[in-house]
Amino acid sequence: MRLERVTPENVEAALALSVRADQEDLVAPVAVSLAEAYAHGENAWPRLVYDGDRLVGFVMAFLDLPWDPADDPDDRRSGLWRLNIAADAQGRGYGRFAVGAVCDEIRARGGTQVYVSWTPRPGGPEPFYRKLGFRPTGEVSDGETVAVLDL
Repeated sequence: MRLERVTPENVEAALALSVRADQEDLVAPVAVSLAEAYAHGENAWPRLVYDGDRLVGFVMAFLDLPWDPADDPDDRRSGLWRLNIAADAQGRGYGRFAVGAVCDEIRARGGTQVYVSWTPRPGGPEPFYRKLGFRPTGEVSDGETVAVLDL
């Protein structure tokens, strides 16, 4: 497994990547993520997940972004912004690999915590993130549970 930058050569494949139908309400499509990455410049870290030559996923981190500027302008965080694993590639460790790569990138930049949020519902990603060691903070952001992992 490896991560690659999004390039003119692989962007069409990235845009075609889709999660299972029952997960579409849980994560934005790759096209939305790439638009947000463009808008946020160096604070976004989008990468494609490959197994050999096969594209199996997309992951994007947020790096040192203000969490809630209206509440505390000095509260800046890094974490997992998006994780899309192709419908036919789920359950094979690609998501765990991608989250580990985000943690490695944040650690390399001096970060000590990684944040993530999820929609609390049956069939949602909470068990996956808890298994990786994320713990809820007690915060809710846009209806999503906020969790943190200490590095």
